[in-house]
Amino acid sequence: MKLIKLSLAAALAVTVAHAEMSDVGVSANMALTSNYVWRGMTQTSNAPAIQGGVDLDYNGLYLGVWGSNIDFASSLELDVYAGYAGEISGFGYDVGICQYMYPNDTEANNFAEAYLGLSYDFTGFGVGAKYYMGIETNEIDPTDAWEVSASAELPAGFGVEATYGDYDEVTPYYLVALTKSYGKFDFSVAYTDATDLDDSDNIVATVGTSF
Repeated sequence: MKLIKLSLAAALAVTVAHAEMSDVGVSANMALTSNYVWRGMTQTSNAPAIQGGVDLDYNGLYLGVWGSNIDFASSLELDVYAGYAGEISGFGYDVGICQYMYPNDTEANNFAEAYLGLSYDFTGFGVGAKYYMGIETNEIDPTDAWEVSASAELPAGFGVEATYGDYDEVTPYYLVALTKSYGKFDFSVAYTDATDLDDSDNIVATVGTSF
């Protein structure tokens, strides 16, 4: 885990050292959701969550931190991530690493993943795929995961999104969501399930904003 933290810190140091502050983009996001569901599994025991994060970016390089209340081993999840995103001949790509931390719990539950994502946007329709490789930290050797996704624009400014994935040795999962943006706010209602787990299907409502 110390190696992951040092790598993320190094990424930030390199980005800041080689960039003028005027070229560094800063953004933030906040959301309120009726249930924090990750890969089909509730992280809040089917209770609401308040979430938010901050991101820095410079010419495709990015560094961010994101947090949410949870309800299992800890009361807080804090994710720190860094990567590089860009586009080649219309195909988007995203490669990076994420450290999942639980500050109010022992470090034994912390883990990390490296990821590679690909995407392509057609007119009014987009597709994507992502692979997550678990990185052993402390006593945890996390399993890998993959997912595919699609999104489409609907009339009246609505949209629909769908994701199917497989968290290896844990469960396949899927999500279908109806989305709508109004002003600075993004709304969604989603149905999600982890197919190998009992009583994991949920309808989740979320409102979020970014600035």
